[in-house]
Amino acid sequence: MSGSQRSVAARWDGGLRAVVRAGDFDLVVDEPSTAGGSGTGPQPTDLFLASVASCFLLALLYAAGKAGIELPGLEVQATGTYAGLQFARVDLAVSSAIPAKLLEPLVPVAERVCYVTNTLREVPVLGIQVAGLDTPPLA
Repeated sequence: MSGSQRSVAARWDGGLRAVVRAGDFDLVVDEPSTAGGSGTGPQPTDLFLASVASCFLLALLYAAGKAGIELPGLEVQATGTYAGLQFARVDLAVSSAIPAKLLEPLVPVAERVCYVTNTLREVPVLGIQVAGLDTPPLA
């Protein structure tokens, strides 16, 4: 099944640093100095966890809006547990300054509408194209 697409581009910026263009925004991505980078930005795994946490937070806000509930002080923390060169587990901790009994029913709604957590549940196909001096540029 085909659908709409979204694209970002990463450009090498020296060392282990990249600048990612996402819409109208540039994000600096780097490795910490302990891993050979210069520590001038979050590392890719941090951005991955940030995507999970922020998407789920926005999905909770959507669910709360539909239910007419305000979520003061809403926070979502994502914690990844490494297994080799991947996360074997990602845990989300949701908190807000409202009673848990009001917050908990919003979670299943957020789970249904969160693009990032849905992507993690149904692993997408990863395609890689390569272009060099002797090939046409990538679209």
